[in-house]
Formats: sequence, structure tokens, C-alpha cells
Amino acid sequence: ILPSEFIPLAEETNLIVEIGEWVLARVCSDYRRWQQRIPLPGRVAVNLSLKQLRQRNFLQRVREIFRHYGVSPTCLELEITETTLMEDTQRTIKMLDDLYAMGLHLSIDDFGTGYSSLSSLQNFPIGTLKIDQSFVRNATRSTDSAALITTIINMGQSMGIARLLLTQAQRT
Repeated sequence: ILPSEFIPLAEETNLIVEIGEWVLARVCSDYRRWQQRIPLPGRVAVNLSLKQLRQRNFLQRVREIFRHYGVSPTCLELEITETTLMEDTQRTIKMLDDLYAMGLHLSIDDFGTGYSSLSSLQNFPIGTLKIDQSFVRNATRSTDSAALITTIINMGQSMGIARLLLTQAQRT
């Protein structure tokens, strides 16, 4: 089943909370095994849902998972969509600040497709902007797409955002 089919259903039925927690635990479990075989396995990105962020005990659960598997939060990057960032921005900023303080890297996924306020973007502790594939796909054929990518990259660099990624993978 494609993610485009099951994720909206999981969101609608609130199963996304359990799925998200299972994914985080699985990634930490796998990462621990990788660390035993490879000295520096790199950083793994995990998508985060708005419903997960809304959980009252989300931070506690995240801490427990890292503690249980003995994996440092610095080994993971949580990806949040632009739309998720803009939902209840004050609470989201607090939550992201807490995650960042734990050592987690944070990224905005599918950047450019949501309705974020550029002025509020400066309040989030974001280290990576992943520019949406819809801009990247046409960058060599469309001067408008290329101009938007250049603008986003320049803006991100000016804001001190460490990584700017152009996502070409087909997302479903």
C-alpha cells in the first residue's frame, strides 16, 4: 500500500500516533544495531505528524524511546511539513525548541508548498530546508522554478540554516 493511501487514513483514525511511535522505536532499534557494525552510521530522518506533536506526552515518549534503545537524539533528524509548523505556532515553537534542546536535528519537509509566514520561519530551530520536488522537477526547464530555488537557498543561507536539500524522490 502506498503511503499516499494509508497515511491520510492513519491520520484520520489517529493510528498515525501509534505508527509514528513504532517508526521512531524501530529506527532507534535499527540504529543501535548499525552502531555496533559501523562506527558512524550517519543521521536518519524520520517524518513527524501533526497529531504526534499534539500529544500531551510526546516529548516524554520520545525521551523514553531514545533512552530505551541507547541512541543519542543527535543521530536523528525529525522532518516536519510546513503546514504542521504553522498549526498553533506558539505551541509548535515550544515543542520544537524542546526537541532541539534534546539534540535532535529538525527539518522542514516539502518546503515551499505550505503557507508558512516567512517572518515566523525565523522562530523555528530548523537546521535543514528540504525544497519540494515540484520546484526541483522543472528547475532545468523553468526559469521561474530555478528562480524560486535560488531564492529559497539564499534565504536559508542568510538565516543560517545549515543544510538545503533539493528533494527529487517521488513522494506519494
